[in-house]
Amino acid sequence: MASNASDEAETLLPLIGLSTYVDRARYGAWDEVAAILPYTYVRSVSRAGGCAVLLPPGPGGPEAGRSTAGRAEAVLAALDGLIVTGGPDVDPRLYGALPHSETDAPRVERDAWEIALCCGALERELPLLAICRGLQVLNVSLDGTLHQHLPDVLGSDAHRATPGQMTANRVTLTAGSAVASILGTEAEGSCHHHQAIDQLGRRVQAVGFAGDGTVEAIEVQGNDFAIGVQWHPEDNQGDDRLFVALVEAASRYRGNRAAGPVPAVPGPGLS
Repeated sequence: MASNASDEAETLLPLIGLSTYVDRARYGAWDEVAAILPYTYVRSVSRAGGCAVLLPPGPGGPEAGRSTAGRAEAVLAALDGLIVTGGPDVDPRLYGALPHSETDAPRVERDAWEIALCCGALERELPLLAICRGLQVLNVSLDGTLHQHLPDVLGSDAHRATPGQMTANRVTLTAGSAVASILGTEAEGSCHHHQAIDQLGRRVQAVGFAGDGTVEAIEVQGNDFAIGVQWHPEDNQGDDRLFVALVEAASRYRGNRAAGPVPAVPGPGLS
């Protein structure tokens, strides 16, 4: 007997989109521009019970057949959850600032793509986990701003002690927050960043802090599952709790989508 949409929703793995880099890469005999992402993200999603789908940025505009926002909307319609991943600095012009001498060269297409993904995911209540750069993109997409170089603010390189190596960081999480409900009120993560949130965006609530006051976790108020962490949970291969929580939220999202809208019940005196 053929299964219905609800049965299929229960048996298929939730599809979790992950934004990716576009960079020059060497593999085998090849040295060329590639869409890439550290495999730790894919393994974390797989262990949590999801199916990872890579989402590289691409050219928008008329030559691509649709705008960046239109492409994002079409992609998000097929997904059950979204992870906006780590990477280079967000273009400071997007939050009205001039580039600092230590700020990375802008990745215009990636910035536009991930901002469109964040805005679209929030609009359709798609479960969203934003990691490191992803947290910063999420904040900027809601009109927040960033500190471009934390050593100017903190007087130390504590959050990126050695370029290319993760640094351990302890975070205090706000009791009652969604992140604390997953991790508890204390967490330790691996970090590698020299930028961080300055002014919070619209509906963005800071719910996690390093000992030096740096914002380490955020939630978007009004959405069921829209959280960001400044550390790299995919680097901690012994702790998949954030990914498990995302996949569980994605499973619920898939089930609700398969069930469709609930028919309106006429009130007293209505027919």
